[in-house]
Formats: sequence, structure tokens, C-alpha cells
Amino acid sequence: MNYKEEFIEFMVRCNVLTFGDFVTKSGRRTPFFINTGNYNTGYQLLKLGEYYAQSLIDSMPDGFDVLFGPAYKGIPLVVATAMSLSSKYGKNVAFCFNRKEAKDHGEGGSLVGHKLRDGERVVIVEDVTTAGTSVRESVPMLKSMASVDVSGLVVSVDRMEKGRTERSALRELHDEFGMKTFSIVTLDEIVGYLHNRTFDGKVVVDDALMERIAQYRETYGAK
Repeated sequence: MNYKEEFIEFMVRCNVLTFGDFVTKSGRRTPFFINTGNYNTGYQLLKLGEYYAQSLIDSMPDGFDVLFGPAYKGIPLVVATAMSLSSKYGKNVAFCFNRKEAKDHGEGGSLVGHKLRDGERVVIVEDVTTAGTSVRESVPMLKSMASVDVSGLVVSVDRMEKGRTERSALRELHDEFGMKTFSIVTLDEIVGYLHNRTFDGKVVVDDALMERIAQYRETYGAK
């Protein structure tokens, strides 16, 4: 089993990837839902950081200098990923994250952690990007701190659905900011692996659910 398949099973067991009838923040009725807020133990965060780190190693061969996690969900993600890069790959990568409101006392500012320097290559670590709102807020904020190169964005799952246009949100952000955008797994990889597979004694994605996912993608899938 490769790490992508391991990650798919990990999300199901952590109740992060679920199937049923849900409404997304954007108002779309969807047969699947990804809630990374359901990771809630030290072991889960340890494993999650390893999957993010593996994806970064595979997808950013030219390297990077700093990881940035948008508040709030990006904060534990960026910490876990930085720790995994150090422990598993010997890469001591700096990290930082933002406050929702700038601090007006002590050291002040809106960033916590590494102080950005001109020329550094920054990768944004996110959970799931549907509309790309937090990324569009993060890029100008990061560039206002120093003349950095925001060179990448990694998310846990690419839902492969429309963003603001017919293109996916990840593709839009790639085109808009010239950054590399990638995910640990895609929706295609998830349904391809889970379809009619017996998982802990039951089938998670049967033919009926597969048809509902296909109908959803017909309406909202990226072109």
C-alpha cells in the first residue's frame, strides 16, 4: 500500500472523510465531506504531518525555505509538517502562522514564528481549498512582510471542483499567483481506491454512492 492509499484509509478512520448528505460552506449539496477539524489526537497529528511531508518531498524537488499555515486550521498542520520534515527527512524547515488580529503589544505584528526574509521560498500548508479565499488573503500579507517567493500550496485533498470559474480552485490559484499547487490525494484517487472496497467489514463507496458522486461532479466538477 502506498502512502496515498494509507492516507485515504487514515481519513476514513479519523472520521475526516465521510459520505452521506452534506451542505458545504458555499451552499453546494454534496455526497462527501472532508472535515480536518476532526483530527484530535497526538497520534493523528503525527501521522498527518508525515503525509504532508511526503507530499512536499515528492512535489517540491527544488526545495523550499519556510512553511506558512493560515489561521486557524493551518496552524497545527504547519507545525506537524515541519516536525515531520525534521524527524523523517532531516530537513530543518522554518515555519510561521498568522494571528487573526494583529498583536498591538509585546513584539506586535500578525505573524508568529519565523521572521520572513527577502528571497525566501514559502509554501502555504492548507487543509482543503474550495474557493481559495484564505490563500488570496495570505499571499499579499506574506509579501508585505518581506520580498518572498510564495512558491507552493499543498492541501490534503483536491476536491476537483469549480472555483470561481470552470477551473478548479487549485488551478485558479496556480494561474493567479504562479505557484505550484498540489494535494496529498485527489477526489479521483479517493473514489478510485474506495469504490466497492470492503473497509473494516463494510463497503464505504458502493455503486449507488458512486453514482451520486458522479452526478455531483457533473454539476460542480472542474473542467
